Amino acid sequence: MESNIIVGIDAGTTKICTLVARLTPDEKIHVLGVGIEPSRGMHKGVVVDLAAASKAIARSVEKAEHTSGLEIDAALVSLSGAQVDSMNSNGVVGISGGIVEQEDVMRALDAARAVALPHNREIVHVIQRGFRIDGQEGIRMPFGMHGYRLEVETHIITAAAASVENLRQCVAEAGVDVVQFVLNPLASAEAVLTETERQMGAAVCDIGGGTTDLAIYVDGDIWHTAVLNVGGNHVTSDIAHGLRLPPAQAEEVKKQHGHTLKSEVRADEYFRIRPFGEEQPLQVSRADLTHIIEARMTEIFELLLQEIKRSGYDGLLPAGIVLTGGGSLLPGTRKLAGRVLGLPVRLAQPENLSGMVDRLDSPAYATSVGLLRWAQLMNTLDTSDTHRTANTGFSWEQVRRFLRRLLP
Repeated sequence: MESNIIVGIDAGTTKICTLVARLTPDEKIHVLGVGIEPSRGMHKGVVVDLAAASKAIARSVEKAEHTSGLEIDAALVSLSGAQVDSMNSNGVVGISGGIVEQEDVMRALDAARAVALPHNREIVHVIQRGFRIDGQEGIRMPFGMHGYRLEVETHIITAAAASVENLRQCVAEAGVDVVQFVLNPLASAEAVLTETERQMGAAVCDIGGGTTDLAIYVDGDIWHTAVLNVGGNHVTSDIAHGLRLPPAQAEEVKKQHGHTLKSEVRADEYFRIRPFGEEQPLQVSRADLTHIIEARMTEIFELLLQEIKRSGYDGLLPAGIVLTGGGSLLPGTRKLAGRVLGLPVRLAQPENLSGMVDRLDSPAYATSVGLLRWAQLMNTLDTSDTHRTANTGFSWEQVRRFLRRLLP
């Protein structure tokens, strides 16, 4: 593929979305191809059936190739699931020449990632949160500064090695090499979070089918990530059990009649369904359906609140919560989230795209578009040949952005 062509594959629990885009000279993303396929062989973000997952990914890739007219051979791939974990680590090195250069920063990051991990886990991201030089804190970008001792604070995201390798194998079966795995909420944040929200303190909450992913940003950097083992499919399952419906029909009922706040549904609203064991359709109150949905969605946000408090950053989020993911589309979700979390909440969707974007202007595709934003950042750093510095090979601004968001 051409150097300005970028590809992202969002391998989710409910859908596989492959996007192909071209980077324009003015650094815009022009979507050339879209391939959306129902997910198979995935459960709560993890591959549980290699053959089924491989076929679903291959079909999604084929659709994207067909619509774009390009052959896909490499892509960024989303990563989620309860197998994801995170930790904080510091790295300390001596500054070799008395002035901080790229090599010093890389050695400090290597020292930070030299943590003891079980043999069955691997590092997915190492993201710097700040530097110290000779004990001086609050340094955002140390290049060119004088000193003798460089320290870096990092946030390390790890995943189960077997789960990562299984997903890599599924993508390889579709003839695509994985350039890098990107954690779901980090990708979503690239698509929906503003720089002001990053600086003030905000959390991105991606409510997917099998999991709810969280990323907390403070002072412009990622400070905490987590994956909760509950999502929109649990709401569908509750409806299926409560109304005695097949899962597929329960999903349709949720989309057509669902609401997360019983107080906003009239008592005289009804719809018709045909449960198991019934020969004729029955009339069901929408309030009864909403009662089922509200209970599960409240639980999701309560678990989210517990995780935010456990992180210790609950008092550092004046910009509040940004909701994305297909699970956030139910009416009333934003208001319910605000009530449970006690924080400002907004519903976000990808913006500033051109091309084949008619299906992408939805919170459900935040991760998919975020992968393109992430690839754009990598491409900018890899191909830029202007404003280079003698010490780094790239402009300091590019390196600063790269280090803040992307260090696999």
